[in-house]
Amino acid sequence: MLLRSGPTFELALADYFRERLTEYGSTLNPAPQEDTLWYLGDLLARFGHSDQVFCYEDGALTLRPLALLYKDARETAQKRERCLLLRQLGDLALFIGALFPENYARKGIKKDYFVGMGGGAYDYLAENSRTHGHVFSELSAMFARLLDLVAKVCSKKNHFSAGDILGLYQRYQATGDPYAAQQLQMLGIALPGKHMH
Repeated sequence: MLLRSGPTFELALADYFRERLTEYGSTLNPAPQEDTLWYLGDLLARFGHSDQVFCYEDGALTLRPLALLYKDARETAQKRERCLLLRQLGDLALFIGALFPENYARKGIKKDYFVGMGGGAYDYLAENSRTHGHVFSELSAMFARLLDLVAKVCSKKNHFSAGDILGLYQRYQATGDPYAAQQLQMLGIALPGKHMH
């Protein structure tokens, strides 16, 4: 069960990721636009909630294959629904391709698959979405490099990975553990009702 502080934490987590995306993104040439980094920070924070990544199918929690999302997008007659499905496809391709490449490599799925699926989805959105056209255009054009950027930002080589941070927050949320709260604050994540030291 999420506490009321959930959305506030999601905003703090998005800020945390944006700072790191900006730091690592500045090494790219050209560096991604600020709007694109903002979008990526929100994406990472949003996907911190498992219900944004997984869905229930036949009574089990599962990850919808990207190819089925693409099929659904192609088959729908409604442009708005197609855009929503393709945005989900692009976001998932970026998130999964960056954070879990080894899981898919064992199945013979390589980085090119995520680049093709995600880059193609964002390319369509750049032309057809009512908002964020310039962001989707850059996400499409720089997909492979942004995939590497997100992977670097969320890497275990950093002091804390995205999964570590989410686990800390879930522990704090469930138990109020002051040690978890302290670690989150040391990472620069403001908690509702707590002041940064």
